[in-house]
This record gives sequence, structure tokens and C-alpha cells, in this order.
Amino acid sequence: MLTRRHVLASALAAPAILQMGTGTAHAATTLKISHQFPGGTIDKGDFRDRLCRVFAAEVAKRSGGELAAEVYPNSSLIKTNAQFSAMRKGALDLSLYPMPYAGGELPETNIGLMPGLVTTYDQGMRWKKEPVGKALTDFLADKGIILISWVWQAGGVASRSKPIVAPEDAKGMKVRGGSREMDMVLQTAGAAVLSVPSNELYAAMQTGACDAGITSSTSLISFRLEEIAKSLTSGAGASYWFMLEPLMMSKAIFDKLPKNQQDVILAVGEELEAFGRKGAQDDDAEVAKVYEKVGAKVSALDAATVGKWRDIARDTAWKDYGAKTPTAANLLKLASDVAT
Repeated sequence: MLTRRHVLASALAAPAILQMGTGTAHAATTLKISHQFPGGTIDKGDFRDRLCRVFAAEVAKRSGGELAAEVYPNSSLIKTNAQFSAMRKGALDLSLYPMPYAGGELPETNIGLMPGLVTTYDQGMRWKKEPVGKALTDFLADKGIILISWVWQAGGVASRSKPIVAPEDAKGMKVRGGSREMDMVLQTAGAAVLSVPSNELYAAMQTGACDAGITSSTSLISFRLEEIAKSLTSGAGASYWFMLEPLMMSKAIFDKLPKNQQDVILAVGEELEAFGRKGAQDDDAEVAKVYEKVGAKVSALDAATVGKWRDIARDTAWKDYGAKTPTAANLLKLASDVAT
């Protein structure tokens, strides 16, 4: 298992591994890891960026320098929405990517943000070892994507005006939901919807194009939405919004690597799932403090309110998704079988 001592030890070695251009490094396979989130260091900043940096350091160390990696935050290498397609084509090695962003390309991926379907971290993390996890993994592999680290994140709502807690609160507001299915739920509740990646949410809210945004606790912090929000609905205690944001890898690139390097990548990826869960849950607790500090009104969700959102989702988004393709119908059924 990865411990803080291992992480810090790897951090000391990482700059040399990642930056050397001569000597033994010339023989290394250098993997490029892209994501849309703010960049930091291996032990400070957005935990999703840190996860990528720990991954890079660990695979370099464990492969004895046969693998190197470079992390490109802020969509600086490839634009946010293009990263998934680039991996499928073998034009990008890895990305920590919100799975439903690929919904326009592969509608089945919207299972990763199906409102009310996952309501706890335990439930989401059980997917990996349940039939739904195998079905999703097999489907993505067939489409050219390998899941390296399963990362789930609970979400909340930042609003420029009144809080959005219950579905009726969304009526008449312009809201970013994060997936086609979440948008369907919001529209049923009487909201207008806006489809933008979370890294474009600040600008949308700042200009008034968007009144409120639903996104992960980490993004609510990292994208500084507290600067323009008057209220926050926290998903720390309960949430109808859980996003699957795994570290993914191009299958075309993965398949070209020798088995010992594949094994290193898979082992490090699995070990980092605990890191990802802790980072997400730490931010679930931290987000309320960040917003309270600037005077925003902070509200919490309870099981009854989550149930209201789920009821709408079951009658709209779930039905619509299940009718898309046989694979979608099967994924929905298998996911519904995973108890909370």
C-alpha cells in the first residue's frame, strides 16, 4: 500500500525522473497524463492533480526508470472534452477524466453521473468488484479505454443567489448539472440548463450565463466558485450527485507496453484508489468551511431530500438512459442491484 512516507520518497525522486532528457532516461517510455484541474505539487493542491503526480512518481520508481510520466494540468495539453477521444485513438496516454463528459461520444458513459443512483462512497466503490464494474470495464476496453484508478466524488451546488436544496428550489434558475441525465432532472424541476465542463463554470457564473453549478466538492473549491457564490448546498452528509472521475488510459498505448510495466501501472492505480477516496471525502468536509469563511449560506442535504431528486431521476433520466442501448440498459440494471 502507498503510505505518506512512500509518497514523499517518490516526490524526491520524481523531478529527476520526469525531467532528465539524457542518460538512462532516453530509453524510458514517457507517458503523458492530461487533466482539466488546477496544477499543484505532489503534496499540495487539488487531490486529482496530486493523484496524477503520485502515480507518475510511483510508476517511475517501481519500473526502475523504464516508465516516466509528465502531468499536464489545466487542459494545457489537450482541451477538456477532447481528452477521451484522444485516448481512444492512442493520441493521449492517460487522463483523470469525468466519465460522463464522454456521453456525447458514448452515451453509456453517462452511468458515471446518474442522479440518485449512487448515494454513498461505499456503494460507488463496490461497483468495481460487482457485475456492473466488470460490464463497465469490458465496455470501455472494447472502446479503447482502460480504467486505472476508480475515483468517485460527491457533489454539491454553488449558487449566485438562493440555495438549491430541494428540486423545487431550481425552478426558474439556469443550472449546470454535469451530465445529460442530471440536466433532464433539472429541467423536470423547472430549471434551464447549461452544458459546460467544470473548469468553465466560474466564467459562466461570473457573466450570469449560469445561476448555479452542481459539481464535485473538490471543484467547488479548486475553481474558486466561492468568490461568486452566495450559497452552497453541501453533499458531505448525503448527495444525489456522485461523479465517477477515474484515471483512464489508452488501451492502444497500454497494450504496447511489456507485461511488467502493465503490472506496475495497474498495481499503482489500484493502490491510489484509497488516496482518491480520502481526497474526495476530505474536500466534502472542507468545502463548507471555505464557503462559510466568505459569508455564503451553507445548506445540507438529508436522505428525504435526496429521495426527492432520486424519484424524479428514476422517472426521467434512468428511463431515458436505459432505453439508449442494450449495454446502457444492462449497466443500469446491474448498478441498481448494488445496495447502498
